[in-house]
Amino acid sequence: QVQLVESGGGLVQSGGSLRLSCAASGIIFSLNAMRWYRQAPGKQRELVAEITSGDSTNYAGFVKGRFTISRDNAKNTVYLQMNSLKPEDTAVYICSAMMIVQYWGRGTQVTVSS
Repeated sequence: QVQLVESGGGLVQSGGSLRLSCAASGIIFSLNAMRWYRQAPGKQRELVAEITSGDSTNYAGFVKGRFTISRDNAKNTVYLQMNSLKPEDTAVYICSAMMIVQYWGRGTQVTVSS
């Protein structure tokens, strides 16, 4: 019954910004850590950012200083604000909820043109 639905992806110019959203249902959202991953075609999935139930955050080195993860527990939503986007950020961005088992969304496509 857990669902994670990403939105906010699209096409942007290099240097532009996007704000991704992940709406969760069937989960006690406030009790769980949330993660954003990304996966480009032919590449391995990689962790982008994590936010705990206590709002501590961790970032991959390749996005630190450019991306910000946040959560709104009243809306059961986690966000990824992406600034200063680069073509190498092009990927499907996937939301995940950390529970006894890990739940995954379907992802939202982000394409950054040069």
